[in-house]
Parts: sequence; structure tokens; C-alpha cells
Amino acid sequence: MEQRPDVRAAREAHIWLQTFVAATVALVLLFVFVGRPVMVDGDSMLPTLQDRELMLVRQAGYTPQPGDVVVLRKEFRNVTGPIVKRIIAVEGQNVEIDYAAGTVAVDGVVLTEDYILEPMVRQSWQTVTTLTVPEGRVFVMGDNRNISDDSRDEALGAVEEAYILGQAVAVLFPFQNFGAIS
Repeated sequence: MEQRPDVRAAREAHIWLQTFVAATVALVLLFVFVGRPVMVDGDSMLPTLQDRELMLVRQAGYTPQPGDVVVLRKEFRNVTGPIVKRIIAVEGQNVEIDYAAGTVAVDGVVLTEDYILEPMVRQSWQTVTTLTVPEGRVFVMGDNRNISDDSRDEALGAVEEAYILGQAVAVLFPFQNFGAIS
């Protein structure tokens, strides 16, 4: 016995609705427990990350660590969207920036920073040179130090951990750049 067209259409609509709901639930669970995609905006993380790359940002259970690339959501000066930076130091650590030597030291130890684009040249907005990171905050810098709006700017300073959306763990797109972020 053949089904009436209206019954067949209702069953097909029900199947599509179930598929849509299942896909939506899967995406929500993915974003909550695994991470979410975020687009890189700008060149402050060159050469590690390129402008317009799509990254996977891990959120759940993340604890900030020095060296991690993170996405922050804190507005300052002309910056309004998510910003991507590298954690240089966490609470209690002392940061010293020596522009003449082109070095950054944490707790008196000069960092080996093979990820930076070029030697650092002090810009007028980069006013912080020494800081002990306050409790619950992190000190961040871009890998492209000469154009990066980061914790060296007093307008941003050491960032409260609450502003961290998560750790950038992988580039998803473009496909030729797919892979883990280090």
C-alpha cells in the first residue's frame, strides 16, 4: 500500500528535523568540550599565524602556561575583536624586556624565542619594560613584536585570565597550513 503524499512529506520533514537537531547538538558539544573556530585578524602573530587563518581554540579545562598561544577577548584602544597572543609569563613571574639587546627575560632567564618574526624594536606605545605579573593575570606578546599591541602597552597590560577564551591549538584553514600551533 502506497503512502499518501502528505504523510510521506511529513515523514521526510521529520527525518530532516531529526538530522538538523542531531547536527546542532553535535556542534554545541564540540564547541563546549573540544573547542571553537576563531579567525586570526592581523599580522601580530607572524610567522606563527597568518592573517585570516582559521584556528581551533580549546576552551574547556584550559590553564594558562608560558609559551601557549591564546585567544583573548578584551577591548583596548582600537582593538575590539578577539586577539591572538603568546603567553610570556603567568602570575608571580617577573618579566624584563631589554630592547637594546632584543631580549625578553622571565625570572632572570632570557627566553629562547625562535618563533619571533624579527628582532624587537621599541615602539612608542610599548611602555612596559619590567613587570611582576599580578595574581590571576598573564603577560602576553605577539610573535611579530614590532607591530603587536600586547602587554607592553599599558592600555592592555597584564591580562586577567577571565579574558582568555582558550588556547589556540591548531590551524584548520587554509588546508595547506593545517596543523598544530607551537
